[in-house]
Amino acid sequence: MTIASILESRDSQVISCTATDSVQTAAGLLAERRIGALPVLAGDEIAGIFSERDLLYSVAREGEGALQRTVGEVMTSPPITIELGTSVLRALSLMTRRRIRHLPVMDGQRMVGFVSIGDLIKFRMDQIESEADQMREYIASA
Repeated sequence: MTIASILESRDSQVISCTATDSVQTAAGLLAERRIGALPVLAGDEIAGIFSERDLLYSVAREGEGALQRTVGEVMTSPPITIELGTSVLRALSLMTRRRIRHLPVMDGQRMVGFVSIGDLIKFRMDQIESEADQMREYIASA
């Protein structure tokens, strides 16, 4: 299964911010939406990712003053991305290897989605459960 399969079953709206937004504004958006990261957009292109980790590291370095910085000063850039055709297992492997929890999904140069490790694990668990149900049905019918 591919990342496209996950995106088909979800709301297509992606909450994002820009590099010129303040860290305080972006942090408020993370809290309000109860999400862990935001893609940082520059027009139609993705410039980086602003995550809870970026917020934590900047506040640990600078204290309250970090909230007045721009997202562009503290975001993770360049972002690690995946394509629509990437398999779920490959995306999970990438996240594990790179120790990240969010990936922008690209179609060429255009971001078409944003997935979290939780999205991928839920999808994989549903798939495993479905396979187990099919196996039980097969065994019961034999």
